[in-house]
Amino acid sequence: MKLTKEMKRKRIHMRIRKKIKGTPTKPRLSVFRSNKEIYCQLIDDLNGHTIAAASSSGNTTGTKSERAKIVGKAIAEKALAKNIEHVLFDRAGYLYHGRVKALADGAREAGLKI
Repeated sequence: MKLTKEMKRKRIHMRIRKKIKGTPTKPRLSVFRSNKEIYCQLIDDLNGHTIAAASSSGNTTGTKSERAKIVGKAIAEKALAKNIEHVLFDRAGYLYHGRVKALADGAREAGLKI
């Protein structure tokens, strides 16, 4: 059986998730990337709660990478408002390149420690 690109990404994501567990003080910053948008969430895995979320939907200015950086800054502002400074970055099987990297860089610029 030949693995599709999506199946490979899910396998990599599960391998990453074995190692990363978010807590209330150091949540997991999970990224989802579609063809048009990028979404991220701060997740507390111990309690199963989403602490904060941000997405690029509704924002049509700039390139997709520029919008991803804006989303990173937005999630960092929400996290800092809830006294969260450190997060674990979960790239969800995507390569740390392009929009995923831009989101992480935007979060770092806004003061979040990854």
